[in-house]
Amino acid sequence: MLDEGVQPNETTVPMLPCVAPEETLTFWRTLGFAVTYEQTKPYLYLAFRWRGFDLHYGRASRNLDPSENTGGCLVMVDTVAPYHAAFTEAMRRTYGKVLVKGLPRISRYRPGASRFTVTDPSGNSIIFIQRDEPTELEYGGSKQLHGLARVLDNARILREFKNDDRHAFRALNSGLRRHGDSAPAVQQAVALAVLIELSTALEEPERVPEWGARLRQLSLTMEERRQVESAVADPTLLEPWMPATA
Repeated sequence: MLDEGVQPNETTVPMLPCVAPEETLTFWRTLGFAVTYEQTKPYLYLAFRWRGFDLHYGRASRNLDPSENTGGCLVMVDTVAPYHAAFTEAMRRTYGKVLVKGLPRISRYRPGASRFTVTDPSGNSIIFIQRDEPTELEYGGSKQLHGLARVLDNARILREFKNDDRHAFRALNSGLRRHGDSAPAVQQAVALAVLIELSTALEEPERVPEWGARLRQLSLTMEERRQVESAVADPTLLEPWMPATA
């Protein structure tokens, strides 16, 4: 039984490993975090605060590889979109672009998604999650769906919850071959749009013209066009390929 003298007002602060102190300080300052503690000698300790939460860092072990997922924490929020917008705007002001590759980086955000990840210079993942996010995921796609619709659902989960663009790409490419001809035009269009975005992100654009040509040949209503655009984080990638509305 909980001690009656213990009040339920705890605060948890993540303690993350740091292999690059200067880069870490620069990065979080860029995103608008305040440095609340800064020490590098005789031992490393950094502390940051942004709005209602804190991040603390200590020295990492000698064999830590920042290219791997070294650690991280979850930040539960009411709505994730404003956080992603604030961080990407800060990146654009400082770097002239949104950092989506290498270290540090931020994951792409598709409108309506319930999470995104900021990866710091040491490879830690700080994952912002909407509080009402579904508690159960069906990897492989929802069993309530069939054909290409289920493939699309699986790809969405791989991208948004596992940050696995490569696996999502393979699943969509294979699924479109198996189910594309029998799927509704809007599902085909969504699959092609996501493949275009993933190919660009993976720096493998060779097949983009082929997928773009297929997308341009589909007949879509205005509502279906909006549905296709909302399936990707950057609809401008689709502008050369979007068909005229029916």
